[in-house]
Amino acid sequence: MSCDSITRGRLEPCKDSVGGIAKVYFVNKGEISGVTYDTDTDIIDGVTGSPSAYEFEVRGASTYTDNITSSRENGTTYFEQVLELQLPKLTTEDHKTIKLLSFGQPSIIIEDNNGSFFLAGLEFGMDVTGGTISTGSGMGEYSGYTLTFSGMEKAPANFLGDGLDGVGFTVVSGT
Repeated sequence: MSCDSITRGRLEPCKDSVGGIAKVYFVNKGEISGVTYDTDTDIIDGVTGSPSAYEFEVRGASTYTDNITSSRENGTTYFEQVLELQLPKLTTEDHKTIKLLSFGQPSIIIEDNNGSFFLAGLEFGMDVTGGTISTGSGMGEYSGYTLTFSGMEKAPANFLGDGLDGVGFTVVSGT
């Protein structure tokens, strides 16, 4: 059996990229019934099933990481997708939403500060694997939700080609 081979090199890129997450979008499990890819780049250029993407603005300490785990002995490779969110301010509406997210296995779209979109948990979904609902002891301390979502997938989170509307998501903005 032949393994796939790389087909290009990489030059050192310009220093025009920034870190950070601007927004995340939650998609309920089962709403994405299929995806199509650009065959040259693996970018997702279409989704089917009329999925809604529920928008959450985030700032500050929220992070996304795709950890690669590969074993020559087992002949396996998988990608652990981890999203850590800080959602400041406790509200009755958010309390219910946090509970529902904790019970579910959504796919999650991450929009970074460079305007790129990544779809995590496409096949198996993402689980809340930890978090807190807290308020600090002093007036200047953090009060809000912290959530860790984890998922294991066969491939890293794919880029979305033309943003959310361009590939077939209906965006439901936050209130």
